[in-house]
Amino acid sequence: MTPTLPITMVGSYAMPGWLERLKTEYFARRISRHDLDEIYDAAAKAAIKDQEIAGLDIVTDGEPRRDNMVDYFVERLPGVQIDRSSKKFYYDFYDSVVQGKLPMASLGLVPDFNFLKAFTERATKICITGPHCLSKRIRNQYYPSEEALATDIAKVMNLELKALVKAGANYIQIDEPYYSGFPEDLPWCVKVLNTMVEGVDAKIAVHICYGNRYGKPSWEGSYRYLFPTIMEAKVQQLTLEFARRGGEDLDLFKEFNTNFELGVGVIDVKTDDIETPEMVADRIQKALKVLPPERIFILPDCGLFHLSHDVAFAKLKAMVEGTRIVRKELGK
Repeated sequence: MTPTLPITMVGSYAMPGWLERLKTEYFARRISRHDLDEIYDAAAKAAIKDQEIAGLDIVTDGEPRRDNMVDYFVERLPGVQIDRSSKKFYYDFYDSVVQGKLPMASLGLVPDFNFLKAFTERATKICITGPHCLSKRIRNQYYPSEEALATDIAKVMNLELKALVKAGANYIQIDEPYYSGFPEDLPWCVKVLNTMVEGVDAKIAVHICYGNRYGKPSWEGSYRYLFPTIMEAKVQQLTLEFARRGGEDLDLFKEFNTNFELGVGVIDVKTDDIETPEMVADRIQKALKVLPPERIFILPDCGLFHLSHDVAFAKLKAMVEGTRIVRKELGK
């Protein structure tokens, strides 16, 4: 049974320095893919265990297999051509291009989800980078517009989401940070998002932040640009950052009277300063002034990718302890 104010991560856990170096060794052809896959498995098991020890209710695999939030998907998208020599450092983006219509084929994400399920008895979540973000990183030499490219990406991903649901995924997060960088795209973004999730029988969250490249925001602003357009999205949850930016935008959910659940970012991932449980509790209480507890999930602002292991783990523990303070106050 899901507890009040479920606690989870946005997706990624701290990337160990040794894994960064080994990924780069792989791109330099100094270790084999077999060795790298074994290393990934060990890193994912450790990330899952850390989340369990910290006390999270819903866990991810920590995403150690992902060099960044784009390439893990781009290299799996059928019909996308990749220049593998373009990537020297693990965190770089591949140079990728589309020169023809994308065929409908599997991305092969189910094995990674099955790995996560095999190593935890807790509820699970898998995160998928969305079509808008991917369309910004792939050179389009075929489709008449970015929207057309993103629509076909969404159709391919719709099949993948249905395969994940069949494998047991019931909580899927779609990551779309570029909404904040290109708010003028939002009307067609929502159409593409609805294509992606059509007929997918799972809780669907959309994570929208202001970027987290090298632990820095890419954009600034207010989430007001999302409204009222985002209300047409056929998803159950929005997952947004509030810790770094403050909770002012929470009032948007009162103003527009949405039916969405809200994943409330209560941990600032862009600083090494570790929140106290009381700080976390205060941020949750602000959200509770706008939405009832049954519509709130507790998360960091973004992925923990750029934080050191010790800082990331301490922040998770503070998030859990702060949530427990509020649960006790609610009598839960």
